[in-house]
Amino acid sequence: MTSHPASEGIFESFRRAEMLIARQRPLDALQALGPVLESQPDSVSVQLLAGRAYLNSAQLKRAEEAFSRVIDLDPAEHYARFALGKALHRQGRLGEAHAQLKMAAAMDPRPEYQEALGEVRARMALRTDGQGDAG
Repeated sequence: MTSHPASEGIFESFRRAEMLIARQRPLDALQALGPVLESQPDSVSVQLLAGRAYLNSAQLKRAEEAFSRVIDLDPAEHYARFALGKALHRQGRLGEAHAQLKMAAAMDPRPEYQEALGEVRARMALRTDGQGDAG
């Protein structure tokens, strides 16, 4: 007998979390993902999905941790670098965001990566121009 009920449950939870993220329900997705994260903390796909849910629910530090974990596990994962850059950008950490977005765009020149990189560069230029401002 090759069926493993526990792993089937984990797979179903993962699929459910994917569906919930697609339906713009990141908090529900995180709830579904809980047992998956617990049982497979070193899975790139699990960490990516968790990161997306954290980012979509504005849990920016947790998103940063999840995407950083993915990069530790797979340094060539360009989407994790893009999403980490977005999380850092939303935290106002433009220099760090720029570095991640620049790397993501160099690895895969998708339009959304280029656009995010341009946005951060524009914000950095505005910050430099308006250094005397209170913010």
